[in-house]
Amino acid sequence: MNRIEGGGRDGGRRLIKLYRSLAPADQETLLAFGEFLEARDAAHVPEASEPLEPASMTRPQEERVVGAIKRLSRQYYMLDRGAMLNDTSALMGAHVLQGRPATEVIDELEDLFTRRYAEYREEKTPEDI
Repeated sequence: MNRIEGGGRDGGRRLIKLYRSLAPADQETLLAFGEFLEARDAAHVPEASEPLEPASMTRPQEERVVGAIKRLSRQYYMLDRGAMLNDTSALMGAHVLQGRPATEVIDELEDLFTRRYAEYREEKTPEDI
């Protein structure tokens, strides 16, 4: 069985066993996904009637893809990470599994978060009547 069902001690043991069975690149991907999910849960923001503004953060000159995901998740704390999981995971996989350069993937992640923020603003901004 490849799926981790339930939680607790058994789920943790299965996750560790799964992690140990993976190649190093796949281990990095599994950790990145876990960190993304953790950031998504930690960044839950209650609904606001007016759009929230992103935090001001500068992109470090030397940044890893996982670090960029964490930075962008903190910067765009108001976005639903669940809705972005598929796209973010695909970009992380392209970097780790396909060898795409980190700078390219980070550029695309920034574009993704910017687009999603624009969509968020459109949903939050009242239309002119």
